[in-house]
Parts: sequence; structure tokens; C-alpha cells
Amino acid sequence: MKITSAEFIKSAFKREHWVDSGLPEVAFLGRSNVGKSSLINSLLMRKSLARTSNTPGRTQSINYFLINNGFYFVDLPGYGYAKVSKSMRADWGKMAEDYLSQSGSLVLCVQLVDVRHAPTKLDIQLNEWLNFRAKPHIVVATKSDKL
Repeated sequence: MKITSAEFIKSAFKREHWVDSGLPEVAFLGRSNVGKSSLINSLLMRKSLARTSNTPGRTQSINYFLINNGFYFVDLPGYGYAKVSKSMRADWGKMAEDYLSQSGSLVLCVQLVDVRHAPTKLDIQLNEWLNFRAKPHIVVATKSDKL
């Protein structure tokens, strides 16, 4: 597919802020600092459309990117390690779970795992949740350039 346009649309912190256009959505999920934003940038051939950081936990909202005016990439907050309070991490988890459970436009979940490490307990739980809920998903290994 040729990417002709890609633009950041908005960040959502609550359900009422979600994009509700009816266009298909592809969600990117995984541990904090696994490379979700970097993968989005790579797929879109952009250097900094999705904000990246070396510090885990920088994505703190659900971020929507409109691609070719026909579908969205959705960057979800990471789970696991991040230098924030436990209550804030719990809020991110709830926000992501609500999105995954309730979005009527979600067509694919892209679960990222770090190829350098065995899947974490949270990686396995997420994959089991996606299977149990029959959510269409793929698993993508990241960080192979670090090997």
C-alpha cells in the first residue's frame, strides 16, 4: 500500500474523546518502550509523526493518526514498566482495555514484543485476552536491530 497522507489527529484521555468516524482502526499495543511509536513511524515512512522517547511511559493517551484519509493507526499507552505512579499505570491499562473492548471500528490489534527477551507475564496476558475476546491480531517482534 502506498502511503499518500498521514497526520496526527488527536490524543484521547477519555471515552468521549475517541475518534468516532466509522473508519477502520488498527491499534498498536505492547509494553512501555517496546517500540510502538517507532513502528508506526517506520510503516508511515516518517521520522517523528508518532512521538518516540528512550524513557518508558511517554505515551499516556490514545493517539489517533489518519492514514490516506481512509483508516486510523491508534497508538495505545504501554503497559508494564514506566516511571509513573501505580495508579497512573492502572489508569492507562483501564483506558487501553476500554478501547480494545468498546471500539466499534477496531479491525486489527498489533501486539509488539521485544525480541531480545522472553514474553513477559503481561505480554502473555494480553495475548490471551485478545484470543479470548476473538480480537483479530498479529504479534510483531521489535528491537531486532539491538541484537
